[in-house]
Amino acid sequence: MYLQIDGNYGEGGGQILRTTLSLSCLLRKPVEISNIRRGRKIPGLQPQHLTSVNACRSISEAEVEGNKLKSMTLKFSPGRIKGGNFTFNVAEEKRSAGSTSLILQALFLPLSLSEQSSEITVLGGTHVPWSPPFDYLKEIFSPMLEKLGCRVDLHIVKWGWYPKGGGEVHCTIQPAEKLIPLNLTERGKLLNLKGISVVSNLPTSIAERQRDHALKVLRQKGFPAEVKIIQAPSIGQGTFFFLKAAFENSVAGFGALGAIGKRAEKVAEEACQEFLEFAQTQASIDPHLSDQLIPYLALADGQSSFTASRISKHLLTNIWVVEQFLPTKIAVEGAEGSEGRVIITPS
Repeated sequence: MYLQIDGNYGEGGGQILRTTLSLSCLLRKPVEISNIRRGRKIPGLQPQHLTSVNACRSISEAEVEGNKLKSMTLKFSPGRIKGGNFTFNVAEEKRSAGSTSLILQALFLPLSLSEQSSEITVLGGTHVPWSPPFDYLKEIFSPMLEKLGCRVDLHIVKWGWYPKGGGEVHCTIQPAEKLIPLNLTERGKLLNLKGISVVSNLPTSIAERQRDHALKVLRQKGFPAEVKIIQAPSIGQGTFFFLKAAFENSVAGFGALGAIGKRAEKVAEEACQEFLEFAQTQASIDPHLSDQLIPYLALADGQSSFTASRISKHLLTNIWVVEQFLPTKIAVEGAEGSEGRVIITPS
């Protein structure tokens, strides 16, 4: 009996697919997903989504129907999860700079609760639009997972930018005995603010301009920061700016990508403004992390709660997906688009 999941619900993007696959593997629950990315400009499975499907198939020896490019319907019937050594290439079937981070997101939860450790290599885009950059996974998501009892170690070998991709990321996942509840309603004082200003195959002066503008913007608002310049190895060209805010009880991350015709100062400005908006709230969790935590906390050994700087549609959509699988009670205090609090009570 397949659990029916509407891929067009709420935010209607690839997040529904990834969370569904992750929980299906972990709970050994067969699923049928329809309307996959129906409202997108190019609907159906694109290379990064297809890679996520095939990666989850590999770790669970699943039987799959519909795992082909542009497919809008998928049947996924998993077996037992197995750890081990895996390599996944986003560009295996079609040239793509699809996100390595999003593929790893689908694998972290089931492999964290498997019986053996895993070594994963993912080839593709590491810093591309509409997905968490590698640095967010390493500096923000991984430390938060550690609070939940998970151990995920990440290392980047080559950076992959749009449109060439070609990045390489290595990940080690150690099994967790259980998931620990998270109660994080106060972030505490800001301890430090650190950043990186990155270029690949472009003049270092671009990275320097990003750094200098960011330091100016932050200084004007009373936030001293340290920014490191990086010339990143890559087959392509790209620029990136990222800020990590370390608080007493939590961490938050804010990044922006360069693009042809986009001034270096604009790249730095975008990341800084995201941080400044977060700093004006009292929340513990930034908007990029809140939705990602929901599946873990729904399976934790006790009630969890956290304050989010913005109740996003991604968050509400991921809550809906989790509720299709589990009798977990998830209460959201606050309106979509505003600051709020989330309380997760596992059954």
